[in-house]
Amino acid sequence: MLSAIIVAAGRGKRLKSPLSKPLIKIGKFPVIAYSLGVLNRHPQVKEIVVVASRQNQPGIRRLVKMYSFNKVKAVVLGGALRQDSVYQGLQALSPESDWILIHDAARPFIEAGMVTRVVSAARKTGSAVAAVKPKATIKVSGRNDLVERTLKRDQLWEIQTPQVFRKNLILQAYRKYAASKVTDEAALIEKTGRPVKLVPGSYANIKITTQEDLLFAELIAKRLKNAL
Repeated sequence: MLSAIIVAAGRGKRLKSPLSKPLIKIGKFPVIAYSLGVLNRHPQVKEIVVVASRQNQPGIRRLVKMYSFNKVKAVVLGGALRQDSVYQGLQALSPESDWILIHDAARPFIEAGMVTRVVSAARKTGSAVAAVKPKATIKVSGRNDLVERTLKRDQLWEIQTPQVFRKNLILQAYRKYAASKVTDEAALIEKTGRPVKLVPGSYANIKITTQEDLLFAELIAKRLKNAL
């Protein structure tokens, strides 16, 4: 059984908005509604848990009801760090869950095909993540911001969500490395030495972090049909 966790508990300080990031409207719908719509319709996803903050939990609950996202099992409160929030989501899942999809609410533009690809890859390796090749040249700096070296672009990937894991693997990683500060769940799996498959994502699968990202998001939203 595949369960999904949508992480929506971040503060979004860099966006500088009085409204919580998942509830900001892009086009016709709030940010979180786009990915919720995709996951709610996806045939392989059987339940969804949203991890919210105290600020946005009431608004997200209203949104779930308004748009009839019937697969949403619970809207739970997150923790101080990202991994704390995801762990709260894991605790709220059904015992029958054996595969876990984790997605950032700040990435509204996932597609059903992307979800299917990542799930399919994870079933073969135990863990898989959506990712894209960077378009820019990446350099490593040293003291005084002087360039030390240029990285080989063909070996680099920019990691996205969704990320899918066998449930027992991600729980084991959390129990062993819960104190580690990581920016995604795949990093915990990497610490265990287990493989993580990279699956082509989409350049439209942007993460909304700043006001400039909202401008790009508006353009992407205009291209969408039947978003919900």
